Amino acid sequence: MSGPGGTPYEGGQYKLELFLPEGYPMEPPKVRFLTKIYHPNIDKLGRICLDVLKDKWSPALQIRTILLSIQALLSAPEPSDPLDTSVADHFIQNRAEADEQAKQWNAQYAMVK
Repeated sequence: MSGPGGTPYEGGQYKLELFLPEGYPMEPPKVRFLTKIYHPNIDKLGRICLDVLKDKWSPALQIRTILLSIQALLSAPEPSDPLDTSVADHFIQNRAEADEQAKQWNAQYAMVK
C-alpha cells in the first residue's frame, strides 16, 4: 500500500498482511503492517486499531474499502484512541516532532531502495 500524499508516509510502500478468517465475510479480515511504521494507532507488531476491523465491520465492506480506511487512518491519526500510547503521547505533546519521526521511519523502512 502506498503512503498517502501530504502525510509523513508519502512515498512509502507499506507491506500489509491480510488474513481472511474462516468466518469471513461475517467476521472482519485481520490486517497488520509488516513494514515498520510510526503511528499512534498501529503498534510495534503492526496491529491496527481501526473500527471497521472490529465493531464497525460489515459483510458488505470490501477489501478495497478496508485498505482505503487504513490509508485514511494514516492521513488522520487518532492519538486520543491509541494502540501505541508512547507514540500517541508524542503526537499529542509535539505533533511536528512526531510527524518528523514518522517521516524518518518512512524513509528508513518504507522507501523502496
